[in-house]
Amino acid sequence: MHTDAMLQRLKEKILQQAFQYSETPSFRLVSGAFSRFYFNCKRVTLDPEGQYLIGHLIHERIRELEVQGIGGLTLGADPIANAVAYTSWLKGRPIQSFVVRKAQKDHGVAARVEGNVRPGDRVVVVDDVITTGGSTLQAIAACREAGLQVVRVVVLVDRQEMNGRENILREVDTVDALVVRDDIMALRAGS
Repeated sequence: MHTDAMLQRLKEKILQQAFQYSETPSFRLVSGAFSRFYFNCKRVTLDPEGQYLIGHLIHERIRELEVQGIGGLTLGADPIANAVAYTSWLKGRPIQSFVVRKAQKDHGVAARVEGNVRPGDRVVVVDDVITTGGSTLQAIAACREAGLQVVRVVVLVDRQEMNGRENILREVDTVDALVVRDDIMALRAGS
């Protein structure tokens, strides 16, 4: 399947499986604010076809970056990072997936970043949805504390509100969204 067709199919899956809309702001967000729309992207990121599409689309966007790892804050980033790592193996240039814990462990090696990445490795941070950018910024900070070089952020959906992209751009040079809210609203209007 061609990249453009994959992206179109991903947008359709997001509209069908992850997107909810209300005329009144009735969806409470992590930030505490209310919104007229909501994206439950786990319905897409945990879906086999969704993982196939996400893995290929993100791999295509980062393959020239020469990164050693891809990951982000658990739970939203986990299936995305795993899909890209699996795709990278199929393409013959493996990229390790890693997990950033929400809090440091108090036992064992007490690592906040888990996976086969080492200080100095170049990594991409991923997330399923950005609104304020808070979870992505937590992941970036944890990666840097672990000595990783964050070279890009890639998100599945940018909600295009509350300055999420702008907040992240204060910490990294590039934030790439596969889909933005306007894409889904346009697709919804055309349905």
